[in-house]
Amino acid sequence: MHNAIEIRDLRYAYPDDQAAEHVVFEDLNLDIRQGSFVAVLGHNGCGKSTLAKHLNAILLPEGGSVTVYGLDTRQEENLLAIRQQVGMVFQNPDNQIVSNVVEEDVAFAPENLGVASEEIRRRVDAALEAVGMLAYKKHAPHLLSGGQKQRVAIAGVLAMQPKTIVLDEPTAMLDPQGRQEVVSIVEKLSREQNITVVLITHHMDEAVCADRVLVMDDGKIIADGTPKEVFTQIRLLKSVGLTAPQTTLLLDALNQDGCALPLDALRVDECADALYQKIKQAKA
Repeated sequence: MHNAIEIRDLRYAYPDDQAAEHVVFEDLNLDIRQGSFVAVLGHNGCGKSTLAKHLNAILLPEGGSVTVYGLDTRQEENLLAIRQQVGMVFQNPDNQIVSNVVEEDVAFAPENLGVASEEIRRRVDAALEAVGMLAYKKHAPHLLSGGQKQRVAIAGVLAMQPKTIVLDEPTAMLDPQGRQEVVSIVEKLSREQNITVVLITHHMDEAVCADRVLVMDDGKIIADGTPKEVFTQIRLLKSVGLTAPQTTLLLDALNQDGCALPLDALRVDECADALYQKIKQAKA
């Protein structure tokens, strides 16, 4: 499996309120494999959204390089191809919805790319079906729930047939049900369509279903591994203002009271099974 994105010695800075230079990245290196599901965590201001915007050339390196499917983001002639390969979904779906009918909104990007009408029809229906919104294709987007709007925004990106989707805190404005809808769709796309997914989030529970978790602090990657490898590092996470999933915190609290439970039982069913086995063992 080859790399979808390669970041080498990335440097990026922007002016702060005092017109001084605020360095976000200095010599950042990262590879993202094709077909992987990567969750990027970190507190506000750690650089995760700035990283997301480098992945499809919204921002360009001031030093080093970002290569997307072999294309250097610093070369202007590559920008259209890069943005066709890497689709972006942002926090507020209202900022990405441009039409008054769901299917027209999903068709917007392919139309602007000059895709043939019959192919657009096929792509729109396939994208809406993939996010569970085909039954709403004639609806007005403004009448949908937040979670449904975000699924339409994802469908609009899917209709471009990207190899990678970058989601920059897509559930930040949603209620718990909407968050679950969106995360389930993202996980499904990764597993069933081999789409590379980069999920920027501050919700630990959303990252449990990823293949790989990156923790960022002050523009640096301080943890990189599977969810079980990263989330069992509770003290490290706390040191940078983060927490672990609720399941891990529960197991850790019980361990501090003398239980010997596995901290890597991250999912609710895994946690419940670990507790059940402990209780069963105690009764034996």
